[in-house]
Amino acid sequence: MSSSQQHVCVIGAGPSGLTAAKNCIESGIPVTVFEKNDKVGGNWVFNSSTGHSSVYENTHIISSKVWSEYEDFPMPADYPAYPNHKQLQAYFESYARHFGVMDKIRFGHTVKQVTRTEEGQWEVQYTDEQGKDGTASFSHLMVANGHHWNPKYPEYPGEFTGTFMHSHDFKGVDDSWRGKRVLVIGAGNSACDVAVEAARLADKVALSVRSPQWFLPKFMFGMPSDVLSARNSWLPGKVRQFLFTHLLRLLQGDYAKAYGLPKPTTPVLSHHPSLNSDLLDFIRHGRVKPRPAIQALNGQSVAFADGRTEAFDMIVACTGFWISFPFFDPSLIDFQHAERVPLYRKMMHADYDNLYFIGLFQPLGCIWPLADYQAKLACQEILGFYQRPANMPAAIDHEINHPHLDFDKGSRHSTEVDYHLFRKELAEGLKQAGIDIGKAPEGMPGRYKHFRQPARSDQQPSAQPELSA
Repeated sequence: MSSSQQHVCVIGAGPSGLTAAKNCIESGIPVTVFEKNDKVGGNWVFNSSTGHSSVYENTHIISSKVWSEYEDFPMPADYPAYPNHKQLQAYFESYARHFGVMDKIRFGHTVKQVTRTEEGQWEVQYTDEQGKDGTASFSHLMVANGHHWNPKYPEYPGEFTGTFMHSHDFKGVDDSWRGKRVLVIGAGNSACDVAVEAARLADKVALSVRSPQWFLPKFMFGMPSDVLSARNSWLPGKVRQFLFTHLLRLLQGDYAKAYGLPKPTTPVLSHHPSLNSDLLDFIRHGRVKPRPAIQALNGQSVAFADGRTEAFDMIVACTGFWISFPFFDPSLIDFQHAERVPLYRKMMHADYDNLYFIGLFQPLGCIWPLADYQAKLACQEILGFYQRPANMPAAIDHEINHPHLDFDKGSRHSTEVDYHLFRKELAEGLKQAGIDIGKAPEGMPGRYKHFRQPARSDQQPSAQPELSA
């Protein structure tokens, strides 16, 4: 395909979509971004109405500023170690304006369907901000619609007659929560946050934990936990797990005896940890009460696996999200129930060499800086400077069968990666394309080490395509 025919469509203007567009612009590749909302930032745009996936009112990031900022665009020096959602949304807007991404975004445009033409182009059907339908064709597609928006609801025998909601619709606690009896289902980051927030006003908060979970504090030895962990990233994975596991046991004690929580039987990082500095304190203070798995529902009564029955006014299910793409026919793309998503470097599909998924991974760290590397690699392939493996099915199989760490199986870890090992893999691909991002010095990101690949003389940006109604 000649350079004059190249035009990339990016779906979503969240953190991953922004960096996808930024890399297209830097590489001289024409790009159009479709964003259904009126702001950049994706889930980090707080919206108090339910039905819209967004952070809740008091959200702070769970990875530190050091390991969350794009490596070529530092967060403001006065931002705290763990910025709040307002600061992050402002950061994403600043990033988009700085790199000229804003002019490429079609706000208020909802992608309804994406199909592949006989010529291998991607036909995008959308509805614009006026409610009018339109269609546009693109040579390449970068999917960055996120994977924390389609709620996964648990199913139990019986029926609950109180208020039942998913963390997807949790926006914060107000005076209506005062005096309520609240049950939170889950032990991930959202469950910890909801339980702690609810305990500030509710009369009673219980946390139903089905499987053992490690809970990491946000700070250890005076520094963010991920900064501490990064200093040991050179160690083999099993050694890091061993050291971190024993450190947590020393600091926190026995989960079963000290907190009434299920005792982990696998090392730290075998599954995605929960980062929360308050939950264990709230449990010891009696403000959050651990409970086992739910056995059945009956009106406002909940029966637990240990035989206990309690009444609640409200249940909040923090049970995760499905990976889904409403604009793809399932016969084309369907990862919803995959135990391991079959993509090379979590981005390249074996059958479609002009399709990229940007940010579709869950690191032990933050997605955004590594999504930047993914997008940069995609652009280098489009320009012809990077060559993917000749046998893509074999390369994908190798990735699936050789995870960075021995993660637990199941859809929860279908896209799990180790931040530092994944960064190294993406960096190796970029080096093949002639871009050396540099080695991360002393456990810190390789900040400001990008050497931008100049656009080819015949790869000049063109005007935005006409989007036909």
